[in-house]
Amino acid sequence: MGTGAGTETDTGTGVGTRASRGRVGRRAAVLVGALALALPVVVTGGGAAQAAASCNLTTGPYQRQVEQFLGRPVDGKQSAADCTAVRSFQASHGITPTQGYAGPLTWQTMSTMLAQRAAGTTPNRAGACPVDRGRIACVDLTRQLSWIQDGATLKYGPVPVRTGKDGTETRTGLKKIYYRNIDHWSTLYDVSMPYAQFFDGGIAFHSTTKSMWNPPGSGGCVNMRSADAKAYWNLLGQGEDVYVYGRKPGT
Repeated sequence: MGTGAGTETDTGTGVGTRASRGRVGRRAAVLVGALALALPVVVTGGGAAQAAASCNLTTGPYQRQVEQFLGRPVDGKQSAADCTAVRSFQASHGITPTQGYAGPLTWQTMSTMLAQRAAGTTPNRAGACPVDRGRIACVDLTRQLSWIQDGATLKYGPVPVRTGKDGTETRTGLKKIYYRNIDHWSTLYDVSMPYAQFFDGGIAFHSTTKSMWNPPGSGGCVNMRSADAKAYWNLLGQGEDVYVYGRKPGT
């Protein structure tokens, strides 16, 4: 499935609500990666008059949490500077309307980022992804994280991913990569799917130019940043295991 489309809103009323054969190339050297998450962009300039013209200056239900995440003074009251900082974060990740309101979707996105950061270099601390199958790609829908492990040894990641939206959720369970195409084109979505590795019907790992935190999500595929999708292409091959578990927030 492709990158997915749709509009998610954050207005204070609630959160909006979901493959051409290739062969394994030579595997790259083993990579041990740590999660690299995009840091929020905080903009403090502009002035009250300018911000008021384009910002929602209403205090949101997650004002304090959002202020703390962005490193703003935590007073629970929306200011022009708060609004500008929140708008910058929303614009970076495609959260609409991009008006600086500290609503449910903005805080949900930030909460996911915090959970990803907390995973550190031990994403399988709870043992949810099997450690008795050799090399396996793990996908945790709840934290929107993926990594490659060999037994209990982390080989790559964890890295943020963008999975299926409500209605086209990425299906859970133990799967196997059955088809790979480094330059795949989706006829369903009419989009490029570089480094595509299919493991469940039309569901694949592939790169996308969208933010990993762009709502509402994909059409079912596990979207990845280009460097991560390329690393997965080099580290995985046809017939290797993929384990998907958990539940994506908002689905």
